[in-house]
Amino acid sequence: MNTGYGVAGVVLVMLAAILIGAYGIRVARTTSDFYVASRTVSPLWNASAIGGEYLSAASFLGIAGLILTYGADMLWLPVGWTGGYLVLLVLVSAPLRRSGAYTLPDFAEARLESMVVRRLSSVLVVLIGWLYLMPQFQSAGVVLSTVTGAPSWAGGLLVAGVVAMNVLSGGMRSITFVQAFQYWLKLTALAVPLVFMLLAWHSRGAPGIAPGDMWAVPLHGREHPVYSTYSLILATFLGTMGLPHVLVRFYTNPDGRAARRTTLVVLSLLGAFYLMPALYGYLGHLYLPGLAGTDQVVLTLPGVLIGGIPGELLTALVTAGAFAAFMSTSSGLTVSVAGVIAQDILRGSVRSFRWATLMAVAVPFTLATGARLLPVADVVGLAFAVAASSFCPLLVLGIWWRRLTTVGAVAGLVVGGGLACAAVLVTIISGPHDGWAGALLAQPAAWTVPVSFAVMVVMSLLTPGRIPRDVARTMVRLHTPETLDVDRGDWRPRQA
Repeated sequence: MNTGYGVAGVVLVMLAAILIGAYGIRVARTTSDFYVASRTVSPLWNASAIGGEYLSAASFLGIAGLILTYGADMLWLPVGWTGGYLVLLVLVSAPLRRSGAYTLPDFAEARLESMVVRRLSSVLVVLIGWLYLMPQFQSAGVVLSTVTGAPSWAGGLLVAGVVAMNVLSGGMRSITFVQAFQYWLKLTALAVPLVFMLLAWHSRGAPGIAPGDMWAVPLHGREHPVYSTYSLILATFLGTMGLPHVLVRFYTNPDGRAARRTTLVVLSLLGAFYLMPALYGYLGHLYLPGLAGTDQVVLTLPGVLIGGIPGELLTALVTAGAFAAFMSTSSGLTVSVAGVIAQDILRGSVRSFRWATLMAVAVPFTLATGARLLPVADVVGLAFAVAASSFCPLLVLGIWWRRLTTVGAVAGLVVGGGLACAAVLVTIISGPHDGWAGALLAQPAAWTVPVSFAVMVVMSLLTPGRIPRDVARTMVRLHTPETLDVDRGDWRPRQA
């Protein structure tokens, strides 16, 4: 590939992100602007921003690579990542917006009236955010190294620098504009090359899968495929509602009705996008069956199927889209992690938020340079498992079950979140294991999620005296429509 085209694509995306983010500086002045864009983002604009930050390196590069490797089984990834918004729509989005909180720890303290629950939630938000940020920086390094031959850490540093600049300048208000733009750029960057590649595939006789090819057969290619598949489905469906960078966007809607509309639009945008990585994986199986770095299939296919200068230009477009994916997801994660650090460790001011932004970016970048390089979608899947095992039970029970107690919430977060984090650490540090131990560690959601729910429920039933004193008032606030006259002011945390 002509490296000049790839470098030009990366530079243009970076400049666009900086210039669009600079627009947000003019309208970001208050604390509410920095944390939740003053809760004035429209459903279509917010849905585009959610699509921008949700479609990470795992969506842009990882799904196609896993489908190339494992075939039909991995089609559950885009299904689960989209279907998770159905659960979010039905159970969480509107009540969460009505809570008036800025962050997940804010909601946890408001519902449970406990600083212990808040601090545990803060720790989990930061851990999930850093776990999700790490593969974004690693993938950026892989892509830039593939295109230009630069050191593997250079791409991550480039993304981290631009993200920090945008978040420091205008917070949530600034990155909302950037992420909305980046969703449509990512969609274009996959769709345009795909059209040309499908035309080339058709002109070559539209070859298909050979008879008897196990690639198209479900539940094959891995140990214990039934367990792994169902655990993956559980993690993706339930983990979405526990991702802090996704939930924080619902705080930016004007009201609960707008939050529901936002979720419906998100489902449409994600459905359109996720049709394409599956086709990239299919074409990769046909034309790149022996590809070593499967995360690179999206970058490699245009050059193989099209070739020449058109192929190089299309590869440059895909490269630009990949960097848009890294930056948009990293921006949302940085805002959510920085918001928690600023409020729970620092003083909660705009200046604190800016210092927290540097911490939120520096730690995962440092980890990314030294951690084991695993397939990006696998690492993101582990983040989903942690979110599903901790915040999913807390949100579902906290919103819909008034008998949840402080003791039950703490126990569930510690046990469920702790077990999932332990499985993640073992997988990342020592790599995949064989046998049942490997399956249980690589896909822990099937056992950690039920354990977390069970612990929360049982411990709450055993400690009825620890039900929050103002639970009735809190539940009314969460479930009363905005048309009724109920206090809708922003919730404010107590002083520690």
